[in-house]
Amino acid sequence: MTYACGDSVGCLRENIPGPVPVICVLVGDLMRVLILILAAVMLLFLPSGCNSSGESSYNRYTESIFDTFDTLVQVVIYAESEEEFREYFSALHDRLKELHRLYDIYNSYEGINNVKTINDNAGIRPVEVEQEIIDLINFSRQWSDKTGGNVNIALGPVLEIWHFYRQEALFDPENAQLPPMEDLLEANLYTDLDRVLVDEENMTVFMPEREMSLDVGAVAKGYALQLAVDELIQNGLESAIISAGGNIRTVGSPKDGERDLWGIGIRDPDASVMAGTEDILDVIYLESGSVDTSGDYQRYYIVDGEMAHHIIDPNTLMPANYYRAVTVVANGSGPADFMSTALFLLPYEESLALVESLEDFEALWVMPDGEVRTTVGMEQKLRSHGATNTRQ
Repeated sequence: MTYACGDSVGCLRENIPGPVPVICVLVGDLMRVLILILAAVMLLFLPSGCNSSGESSYNRYTESIFDTFDTLVQVVIYAESEEEFREYFSALHDRLKELHRLYDIYNSYEGINNVKTINDNAGIRPVEVEQEIIDLINFSRQWSDKTGGNVNIALGPVLEIWHFYRQEALFDPENAQLPPMEDLLEANLYTDLDRVLVDEENMTVFMPEREMSLDVGAVAKGYALQLAVDELIQNGLESAIISAGGNIRTVGSPKDGERDLWGIGIRDPDASVMAGTEDILDVIYLESGSVDTSGDYQRYYIVDGEMAHHIIDPNTLMPANYYRAVTVVANGSGPADFMSTALFLLPYEESLALVESLEDFEALWVMPDGEVRTTVGMEQKLRSHGATNTRQ
């Protein structure tokens, strides 16, 4: 069994008998380093090698990545040798580090023009960038059009304000405040995605107003994971599950001679950070595919007893309050990452209509009162509705 939980959280638990806790990472939390260390220690106890029946010629190898996308990336690969595993793992790690630097909005790197470089040069000059950045912007624009425009990577000016107030609250929670609406409305004047100018011939990106900025947090991690894993598949990867901060990508089926499908746990939004298996809301069973969750229960702060989380409704400029969490199953981790946010930002009837209008997506919604709703296709993948880790 593999367990994975919510937005900005990476959790992995596979083939561990007994009440071993799910490993979770809370991005931005002051305890992140401690939890990462605990996660690494727990991974030492994961079994590897052939299953006890000896039916599989593949060995199970595990490793973790701590230095990309501000989250723990946990990797399980079934390979025929440790050398083969190391080749796949090294390629994945290198590619994720490269994409992390390109998509970073907070840090600059010598010799690299990244998303921060684009933001720093808004209103000044076009910035020559790598193809991966242009592809990410085009992908985000395409999916923004498909989903009604609520997920907008040009919302950076608004999200910068929310980030500042959230960081201030972490250091001084007793004086936590919401951003003034007048500041949010002013910033929102500079969030038109159509004004992000991509010149594919000259490989440049330009934003004509100094106040504009990109924030690719709703899509970059899932998109990067998709690029990196697709490249591994092209080089022969057959069986793996990778958890990158709540973005789960599975490849093939588990080659342990025992299971046909991967099991991915949906975390109960009311569970603690270091949750046990009893705090898993349900389990999704699937072969190759992607699972992503957006939730209100991770990056947040409290103001006057009320939660202010990080998923901002572009219509109200305030945290969306339709759900506790939305989980999406899709073929790719880029679309899954994007769609989980898009569905979270819409009222239920509109959210359901959107996912049903698109092929190859299933969804589960956890309502504010804890009620769980699903698409028909998602229901068929859930343990609570009779699904198992063997093909029916």
